[in-house]
Amino acid sequence: MRTEILRMMEKNSKIDIHELAIMLGTDETLIFQEIEKMENEGVICGYPTLINWDKTDLEKVTALIEVRVIPQRGQGFEKLAAHITNYPEVKALYLMSGGYDFAVFLEGKSLKEVSMFVTRKLSTLDSVAGTATHFILKKYKDHGMILIEKEEHNRMKVSL
Repeated sequence: MRTEILRMMEKNSKIDIHELAIMLGTDETLIFQEIEKMENEGVICGYPTLINWDKTDLEKVTALIEVRVIPQRGQGFEKLAAHITNYPEVKALYLMSGGYDFAVFLEGKSLKEVSMFVTRKLSTLDSVAGTATHFILKKYKDHGMILIEKEEHNRMKVSL
């Protein structure tokens, strides 16, 4: 039942507990207790809202920063990761396999603001061996949600 609750809540974090109980054929109290337990265990970490910022009047720039790192002896990547996560500009941080070690997602008001963050704060950290910045120009899908509007087809119907 836990997996089903998580799958349904991942698609819609605003789903009503009563509705969830009906869909899973169980009691609301049981659903509530299970959700509370998963929150306490850190399985459910929060309930963020996905916003398509392109449809607002707020200017926002998102960038993916590839970071190559020299791991510290006895600490690996953990100390640097803990340091990077404390910057409010950092929206997500992932340890990667392949050509770079960390994928850092940043948000700022402008290309210059993001570039200055990378230049002055991120690339100057002792363990950082190099960075590459990629600015996100347009989001088509985010967190499983399609953000582009579907085109209406205005074709004439023909029947034979």
